[in-house]
Amino acid sequence: MPAWLADPAIRWALPLPVLLALAPLVWRFFRETWARLEEEALAHRQALAAEGKIDLRPAVAMAFGTFVILVLEVFGRSAVFIAHFLPRLEAAVAEHAFLRDTLATYGDLVAKSWWAGTRVVGYLSPLLLWRFAFPQDRLADMGLRLRGFREHAWLYALFLVIIVPILWLAGREADFAEQYPIFPRAGRSWLDFVIWELGYLAQFFALEVFFRGFWLRACRGLGVGAIFSMVVPYTMIHLGKPYFEACGAIVAGTVLGSLSARTRSIWAGFLVHATVGLLMDIRALGIKGQLPERWTATSSGGLRFPYWDAAIWGAWVLALVVLLVHGWPRLRRARRKSAV
Repeated sequence: MPAWLADPAIRWALPLPVLLALAPLVWRFFRETWARLEEEALAHRQALAAEGKIDLRPAVAMAFGTFVILVLEVFGRSAVFIAHFLPRLEAAVAEHAFLRDTLATYGDLVAKSWWAGTRVVGYLSPLLLWRFAFPQDRLADMGLRLRGFREHAWLYALFLVIIVPILWLAGREADFAEQYPIFPRAGRSWLDFVIWELGYLAQFFALEVFFRGFWLRACRGLGVGAIFSMVVPYTMIHLGKPYFEACGAIVAGTVLGSLSARTRSIWAGFLVHATVGLLMDIRALGIKGQLPERWTATSSGGLRFPYWDAAIWGAWVLALVVLLVHGWPRLRRARRKSAV
């Protein structure tokens, strides 16, 4: 990167023209979705006003959601596990040689599993609260329904076609490979890689349920404001990551939130998020020459897979085909409809 681009006095403003350029595109793509949200919110508020009631859902959701984020930030870090729980676990297995040696080898993996596991539990906890606070609401309405997913699956292909080339270019930034994978030793062995990625993808699912399911549904009375009330905390959980990625969370939060509102489901957004997360890890490990080859951290045998790049671009080509076959006709019909 040129030195002048690394200057904080210049670097902080670089995302602004990109955000301004993307804003009209996001508006054009989701304006009908946003209009529908406003209509539904207005009808919802008018019905409550006629009954002399106040919708407490946004207040409860934001208060409890903020508390969840705070707890995860303070107590969900791997450092907390290493400082407070790992010594107890080591003491518990001290007399069992196999368990002691296994923990010594994979203690860092266990610590990162704590990070992923606390997020799964924390992000899904509002669903339990909601059953008691608002028993009349159906949890399935918080983006968990599979009905209609096939109809909108082409949107997943669209975002994959856009994101893979961007991801490939992002890999050229020095801090990209330093940041990912979040578990630095994910490429130590296939066992490390699989266990880490399963936990990583599980927390993506829980994250989508929390932000694009629970938060949006609970705040539906705010109309399109429900999306942007979610974007703020979603962006803030990216603090500490590379600056451009954190800025990209503004766009990702808006797009994935609008996508969830449009499809009334978190599944397309989860697939986008999970795919990007997995590809980012593979890309970063490839840059560092640390893709897995051994079966376990202590084994001598293993499997070297030399076609990672081909697999990534193969997925991109497949997504492009799906988009052209199923998505392009839908986009053309939508354009004709908006023109009329």
